[in-house]
Amino acid sequence: MIRKYPFTLALVAVIWVLCLMPIPENPLSHVSMIDKWTHLVMYGTLCLVLWCEFTHHGTGRALSIGRWLPLWLLPVVMSGIIELVQRYCTGGMRSGEWLDFAANSLGASLVQPIGYLYYIWYSRHRRNKHGIEKR
Repeated sequence: MIRKYPFTLALVAVIWVLCLMPIPENPLSHVSMIDKWTHLVMYGTLCLVLWCEFTHHGTGRALSIGRWLPLWLLPVVMSGIIELVQRYCTGGMRSGEWLDFAANSLGASLVQPIGYLYYIWYSRHRRNKHGIEKR
């Protein structure tokens, strides 16, 4: 798993650290909904990287719902777990919010069509490059 998904696992570790450390005051703290935009981008990036690594190790096989669903579900479940950990295990340093979970889920969801299209494009490109005919 570490060999197939090194960037995804690194991003997962970074997300966990960022989500459990106290948020310092910064100039962007006063921007409306900056926290939600950050969550959306963070989980969108995670899913995009996951799709890319999945694509590079899984092309050549049909993309069934059983293979696609974890690419969305695992980040969303991780997001929910992080929100619960923030709420109940950080001693008030962080607060788990439903809107954060919604932003995380939206970020993961918005990337799914992009990841799927990339998977299709890369599969065709690889097939053409290696002279593999579709049967």
